Amino acid sequence: MSENKIYYIEDIMKLLPHRYPFLLLDRLEVEIAGEKGIGTKNVTMNEEFFQGHFPNNPVMPGVLQIEAMAQTAGALVNAAAEGMEKTPNVLFMSIDKVKFRKPVKPGDQLKMHVEKVQARRNVYVFKGQSMVDDKVVSEAEFTAMIL
Repeated sequence: MSENKIYYIEDIMKLLPHRYPFLLLDRLEVEIAGEKGIGTKNVTMNEEFFQGHFPNNPVMPGVLQIEAMAQTAGALVNAAAEGMEKTPNVLFMSIDKVKFRKPVKPGDQLKMHVEKVQARRNVYVFKGQSMVDDKVVSEAEFTAMIL
């Protein structure tokens, strides 16, 4: 697979098992296969979580921002495995160094910048930053097991 490949929703749905309302990735740009990329989530008022988080002040839950980063990492790993007989399962294990800096609101385009920083056998550590308008809104390091 070549670098700088773009995956749209139809392709992402082949890479990830997630579906509505839990699929939090609309687009994936692979910068380095299996290693680094940018996921995009277009945040709209139609998201189910805005019904209760919060009425009259809709804010995307921070845990879903972290999940969107994890889905970006999973899609990166699975995109690198394209053409293999079986797609790997990417299981979220832990999160560390989480920071929420600014609220994410309807109309925002959330960009998840994710990079693999360590790999030991089948356990990978990723570093991620979610951004809106080139400003960091959340960040985390997270670990996943690749099966």
